[in-house]
Amino acid sequence: MDGLGRRVLVAAFDGWNDAGEAASSALNQLRDSGNYEPVFSVDPELYFDYQYTRPQVAMDAEGQRVLRWPEATILRPKRTTRGTQLWLLIGVEPARAWQAFASEFIDVALREDVTGFVSLGSMMSDVPHTRPISVFGGSESESLRTALGLERSSYEGPVGILSVLGHAADAAGIPSAGLWASVPHYVAGHTPSPKATLALLDRLEDITGASIPRGDLPTEAAAWEASIDAAAADDEEMTEYIQQLERTRDTWDSPEASGDAIAQEFERYLRRGGDGPTKPGRDDPRR
Repeated sequence: MDGLGRRVLVAAFDGWNDAGEAASSALNQLRDSGNYEPVFSVDPELYFDYQYTRPQVAMDAEGQRVLRWPEATILRPKRTTRGTQLWLLIGVEPARAWQAFASEFIDVALREDVTGFVSLGSMMSDVPHTRPISVFGGSESESLRTALGLERSSYEGPVGILSVLGHAADAAGIPSAGLWASVPHYVAGHTPSPKATLALLDRLEDITGASIPRGDLPTEAAAWEASIDAAAADDEEMTEYIQQLERTRDTWDSPEASGDAIAQEFERYLRRGGDGPTKPGRDDPRR
């Protein structure tokens, strides 16, 4: 666990990086199960396009109408405890000035003596909901890869804000890692995926050593899987497609399969620009 140190900043963003809301839900679970206070938020005027990410109107505790603007915020634990502590960076992927955006947050991380950075993402993939959710763990740091069982991606192409932040963290001397969950594409656009959220939290606990409460996620994950089972039972074409994905996944998981299978799926996803699988299923939202 010494690879990331004892003060680890964990980041997730709504948007391109968040299929099935798995990554943002993981951060919400951490925030809701802990005792956090805000440290820093960016000025939304500098980074967000309000035609793309619109402000929301709501009622406050006094019944007054208020505007809530898009934000990105670092939260820190209110109390210092023994063992690994997690800082949280949560918000909406910015629309512009990504280098300045990343610099602001890395400056705050340095000020807070953060010792490691982990980004959480989720991607639409050709995987079945009936099997364990695959999580790709990657890092540019050879020492982290050795210590934590991570991979080094050979991908070249477009990236999201998580990659920009990870690159900025590495440049500032904060070792970084990224965790990406594979969400079944035939449900990723329609409902939150608690099974993928649970898989991300499990892997995050593995590489940080932090104790992470799961709350109701195990129950919600089981209900999520059962609801898809029920939908598939009434759809012969969907059942056949899921069985095909199961056969492929079982081949990956066989002793003869290459250990690079998950990494290859991750790179295929990025090369497609985060747009999901190359062969959309009938429930793919792009159809």
